[in-house]
Amino acid sequence: MTEHYFAPHPDARHDPREVEIDLKGTRFRFLTDTGVFSRGGLDEGSALLLGAVLDRVSGAVLDLGCGWGPVGVITARLCPSCRVTMLDVNARACLLAEENVRHNGVDAEVICQDGLNGTGQHYDWILLNPPIRAGKETVCRLFRESADRLNPGGILAVVIRKQQGASSAQRYLEGLFGQVTLHCRKKGYHVYFCAGGTNDAI
Repeated sequence: MTEHYFAPHPDARHDPREVEIDLKGTRFRFLTDTGVFSRGGLDEGSALLLGAVLDRVSGAVLDLGCGWGPVGVITARLCPSCRVTMLDVNARACLLAEENVRHNGVDAEVICQDGLNGTGQHYDWILLNPPIRAGKETVCRLFRESADRLNPGGILAVVIRKQQGASSAQRYLEGLFGQVTLHCRKKGYHVYFCAGGTNDAI
């Protein structure tokens, strides 16, 4: 494999497909393609993350590493008072996310860039299913940038699989945030809520 879904410009041959997701009595339709994460549908980690946050999120919400957009689009539809931004480094994923925002009739901004530096925006919630294949250095950088981009009182909600380093990720997050709580776990996936970041007085 010469590239992964964190590549800015994947060169895999296009093979678009449509997937449907039913959640909380609402049906969503998404366009996916090769060269993006979990092109076959909503992955288990993102599903667990959504279940953990949908009854809690408010204010400005960032879907960090949005891929083709299921987390951001579903949040925007089911939590309409939220101001949702979706960000990814993968240009193909961002085009799909923009199409899926339109297709599902939601209001969300899509930003295509590597990480949060330079956006000038801060958030009340950051939702992250980290790009494990991109490597530990990249994942830790996204954790650091998230800590710096949360509003006071904001929360980073991150899902990570036990086999992919949940314990070491928790230790790293505890060095960045005043409070790291294991909110839930299922089938080897752990969802952590991280509060007390850079902009909080702790």
